[in-house]
Amino acid sequence: MRARDKAAVSALRATLAALDNAEAVVVDEAELRGVALEHSPVGVGVTEAARRELSERSVAEVVRAEAAERLEVAARLTAPAHADRAAQLRAEAAVLLRFLDDPGTA
Repeated sequence: MRARDKAAVSALRATLAALDNAEAVVVDEAELRGVALEHSPVGVGVTEAARRELSERSVAEVVRAEAAERLEVAARLTAPAHADRAAQLRAEAAVLLRFLDDPGTA
């Protein structure tokens, strides 16, 4: 991507990671401790964990939360030395909010 799209790349990478985390299924600790090594599953695909499929609403909530987090941190960065970082965070939030406002054109 072009150099001026650094804010978009950074925001989208972090948001994709947050979406990936949101799709994770919680594993019960008892399940992890209760299997002896000799009874462990073996073969292709056995280590694949089931993933949740997020609804469009859930995806929007994650994106909205990521944007809000950036705006919150930018608001706390009041020192002149942090002005560049605050501006970057606001630009990243703007990219994410643009996706929420009109997903077809972002």
